[in-house]
Amino acid sequence: MMKMEKAAIPLIVPDPDDPRLTERVAGTDQTGASVEIKVPVERPLTLYLNAQEIVTMMTIGDYPEYLALGYLLNQNMLKYDDIVTEVEYDDDLQVVVVRTEHHTNFEQKLKKRTQTSGCAQGTAFGDLLEAIESVALLPAELRTSWLYQMTHAINTMPSLYLEAGAIHGCVLCQQGTPVCYTEDVGRHNAVDKIAGWIYRHGVDPADKILYTTGRLTSEMVIKTVRMGIPILVSRSGFTAWGVDLARQVGLTLVGRARGKRFIALSGGQRIIYDQNLAFVEEESARHTRKGEHRDE
Repeated sequence: MMKMEKAAIPLIVPDPDDPRLTERVAGTDQTGASVEIKVPVERPLTLYLNAQEIVTMMTIGDYPEYLALGYLLNQNMLKYDDIVTEVEYDDDLQVVVVRTEHHTNFEQKLKKRTQTSGCAQGTAFGDLLEAIESVALLPAELRTSWLYQMTHAINTMPSLYLEAGAIHGCVLCQQGTPVCYTEDVGRHNAVDKIAGWIYRHGVDPADKILYTTGRLTSEMVIKTVRMGIPILVSRSGFTAWGVDLARQVGLTLVGRARGKRFIALSGGQRIIYDQNLAFVEEESARHTRKGEHRDE
């Protein structure tokens, strides 16, 4: 729990006009002509838990407090009932410090780190599988009308991806409405920001849907379950272990959600087919991401 003054819950959306998040870079195109494009930045952010240095992450640099909390929660280094007294960020030093009321058992967990298939700094600790076995996901429903509403809203919302590319996004949705949309150079960072936002503001995850632009890997399944979110949707494809874990814990797993199409490989009992597909538009080619044709 957070031992802090309760803050109003903000609506988090990408800000592609934030000059801190992109840089303009000059180059040449396939004809030899001079071009200048926007590219996302990568900045090191060093995370401390109390006095212990934990990790240095590469990130675009927005919402460092949410990223720090979410990382510790999703790595099982911080429990949901731990009391956090302060989250301090120093922009000059690129350091964020999470302080807790009592000591944690991070030393033991640091010895059990295993690398996952997440890009950049994505990691999971050895006891995460045991941690999700005790999670009971509450009943929920996914109406296909919500699915098409939220994917359309996400695809048409201004974002760093549409502005500069080379970035992943994760979106927490209430029914068909996005309520927290985060982006970063790795999908693990984007989902950790959402975990931190949920924790910081005491948001109930039991009736939420998590959308990601990245693959439905074991890492994404574990983090979604640890947050208590019963439904995970992606515009990308699946890994076999991700599907196996989702089936073990009863997570609804929907992939290749683009335009009218989607495939559910776990938790199909939550899906209510209430949308007439004749009224659903196919997706614009502008929103196609790298490698998606291989998921067809």
